[in-house]
Amino acid sequence: MPRPADLLPHRPPFLLLDEVVELDPGRRATGRWHLTGDEAFFAGHFPGRPTLPGVLMVESLAQLGGVAVLADERFAGRLPLFGGIDRARFRRQVVPGETLDLQVDLTRLSARAGSGVGRASVDGRLACEASLLFVIVEA
Repeated sequence: MPRPADLLPHRPPFLLLDEVVELDPGRRATGRWHLTGDEAFFAGHFPGRPTLPGVLMVESLAQLGGVAVLADERFAGRLPLFGGIDRARFRRQVVPGETLDLQVDLTRLSARAGSGVGRASVDGRLACEASLLFVIVEA
């Protein structure tokens, strides 16, 4: 299984995906983000009650979607960029020490754009879901 950094241009501190668990290039991917509590954003969001920001959950889903796109040889050397986020819903707080299990299913993929549905959960309990739109550009 490729490491996220093998396919994505993201690097710490903005690589929000630790491992790819399953991969069907151009179709779907599952992965994990292990939250240690040492991440800098926890200090300010929120002091005394650290909580993973919802926007970072969506970004981690987008990064996993990027892995699914870039693993497809048709898109090697390209770059998927956010085109939109629809129907984002946050169902539970995610806190330090938890592992965010991620799944993205691509619903449409063309030479220039695509869409997908992402879900993030902790211990089988849904934390976030969103529809993701993206464009694919030259890197």
